[in-house]
Amino acid sequence: MNRYLNEPEAKEIQLPELFKVIKKRFWLVLLFTLLACGIAFIYHLLNKPTLLYQSDTNIIIGAEVGYRNTLQVIIRDTVVLEEVIKELRLAETSDQLANKIAVTSVDDTQVVNITVVDSHPERAALIANTTAKVFIEKIPTIMDFDEVSILSEARTNPTPINESNGLNIIVIAGVLGLVAGIGFIFLLDSLNDSVKSESQLERLIDVPTIGTVSIIHTKNLKQKKQKQTMKERRKTNGQYAEMENRYEQ
Repeated sequence: MNRYLNEPEAKEIQLPELFKVIKKRFWLVLLFTLLACGIAFIYHLLNKPTLLYQSDTNIIIGAEVGYRNTLQVIIRDTVVLEEVIKELRLAETSDQLANKIAVTSVDDTQVVNITVVDSHPERAALIANTTAKVFIEKIPTIMDFDEVSILSEARTNPTPINESNGLNIIVIAGVLGLVAGIGFIFLLDSLNDSVKSESQLERLIDVPTIGTVSIIHTKNLKQKKQKQTMKERRKTNGQYAEMENRYEQ
């Protein structure tokens, strides 16, 4: 008994055969890739974030650290922000406006940074500058303190701080779709137990192949048979015609 009959069949695929497998069903790779990119694009459109813009204005507060901290709290207080809303005619409450404003000290200096984040770059700069101006106007009456001045005004920044990464999402989805498509092709191929080449057959049975038998298509056989029949009929008709001519002579 041959040794290969006692061994379990193992399916081996060589590198050239891998490329053949992929090439045969390459349309599946394209389908998976395009489908993944399409889904990612639609997801990006449906979940596109609102672009936000940031502007900063710097003021100088000539006071000690403890007193300066108190003044920084007042910048975001209702007494200042209500006036800002009134001047700019903003359609929001003081609490909503306060959530857009951040006040921080620059290291250990007397410089205080007022940062505003808004969905419109021009409005962000306008709110920052107006907040600083209103604070300087009101602080003398609130704290009897006037050693506050503007160091630098906010400017419009056209670059959003949360720029959309939709292209990255689509590229990643495309790569995942490509990998999924190739994996699906190999899965289909692994489920197919047919022998695809002479070399694969030799590896399976460990016996050299003598020759191959071509695939015979029934349609081709019928066509060949019809052609052969037509030739025979023409030959027979020709013989009859020749015999008739001889008799007539």
